[in-house]
Amino acid sequence: MFDRSQSSPAADARSWSARLRAGLAASRERLARPLAALVGRTTLSEEALEELESALLAADVGAPATQRLLADLRTRWVRAAGDADPRTLLKASLTALLLPLEQPLVVGPQRPFVIMLAGVNGAGKTTSIGKLAKWLQAQDLSVLLAAGDTFRAAAREQLEIWGERNKVHVIAQKGGDPAAVLFDAITAARARGVDVVLADTAGRLPTQRHLMEELKKIHRVVGKAMAGAPHETLLVVDANTGQNSLSQVTAFDAALKLTGLVLTKLDGTAKGGVVAAIAGAHPVPVKFIGVGEAVDDLRPFRAAEFVEALLG
Repeated sequence: MFDRSQSSPAADARSWSARLRAGLAASRERLARPLAALVGRTTLSEEALEELESALLAADVGAPATQRLLADLRTRWVRAAGDADPRTLLKASLTALLLPLEQPLVVGPQRPFVIMLAGVNGAGKTTSIGKLAKWLQAQDLSVLLAAGDTFRAAAREQLEIWGERNKVHVIAQKGGDPAAVLFDAITAARARGVDVVLADTAGRLPTQRHLMEELKKIHRVVGKAMAGAPHETLLVVDANTGQNSLSQVTAFDAALKLTGLVLTKLDGTAKGGVVAAIAGAHPVPVKFIGVGEAVDDLRPFRAAEFVEALLG
């Protein structure tokens, strides 16, 4: 397991930057050729821009965001009078597009501060909760985990394993009502003076209406357990789903009024541009991104850092 006490902040930052760059390598390679074709040009030919457009779409940047980026690139090119590196210009355009998504998670004064997580099956939700618990502990915050996925015994067991690793309590039941589990967890956290409750929920597809209605009910019950809760409602999204993630964001946002996203499995995907697609079509803040299985492979999203790894 990763030991923060044996790593300096500078070395830790370098390690994370290297992992993020490695994780986005496949996406970066898709964009490298058309960008290289623009180097040394005094004009932006339509042919070159079409090749770049195709590469952006292939990286799942999405049509709205791609058009915005190309229009901004043209403007910046004219402003620079052709005397600029196209990669630098595109970095500036993409950073400007992504900056509104850079809204770090801030644990407010409420105690317990309740964070509810949702997502489709296989997005990495339970694993993300375990990693997020470790990150919160590094901020000197105490954490309690609520096993709201009562449908899958494996999900409960996985969360309990993360609880043992992080030395945090897990409130769980075998079967039963997930809303009741979360209600009990908030009550327990209040009694124990715990800072943050991380509430897991069962994976579900946006098209499963009865399960989406159940999710709304869970959200309401959490509010009854504590006024104003959940204080953060995060959707965990698998980066490999590409454009399908947009429909997930739209549907879950309509049901829960999302406050942020956790984008997982960026390592090895050729669809890293999905962050730009979200910014262009349905901008919900990206609170965290993940690039691996290690406990420290979930970090706050930083637009400039992400763009540098994607285009650098």
